Amino acid sequence: MKEVCEFLKKCGTYFLATVEDDMPRVRPFGTAHIFEDKLYIQTGKIKDVFKQVEKNPNAEICAFDGQKWLRISGKLIHDDRRVARESMLNAYPELRSMYNEDDGNTAVLYFKDATATFYSFTEAPKTVKF
Repeated sequence: MKEVCEFLKKCGTYFLATVEDDMPRVRPFGTAHIFEDKLYIQTGKIKDVFKQVEKNPNAEICAFDGQKWLRISGKLIHDDRRVARESMLNAYPELRSMYNEDDGNTAVLYFKDATATFYSFTEAPKTVKF
C-alpha cells in the first residue's frame, strides 16, 4: 500500500471515478494518505463526489506518471472520526485554507477491498491488494 500511496503523491493529480445513477463520473483529485494502515483520500461533504460515494461506494482511481500508470478499484468508506480528518489535514496543510477538522464539511474516505495494479508498456502488470 505504501508503494501505491507514493505513486499517487508522485503523480500529484490522479483521476477518481464514481457512479451517479448509471453514469460514470470522473474528476481530478490530489490527496493520498496512509492512516491506520488504510489508504485515504479527502473531499468535501457538500460535493457531488461525496454524495455519489455515499450512494454507491464503488470507485476507481487512475494515475499516470508519464511512464507507468496505476489503477485502484474498490469501495470508498467514509471515516467520520475527527482523528482521521486531522491526520489528513496535517499531511496536507495547504487544504487548511478551505477545510478544517471541525467544519462539518471535511470528509475522508478510505479504500476497502482494494485492488491496485501498476502497468507500463514494457513490464508485466504488478497487483497489490489491501
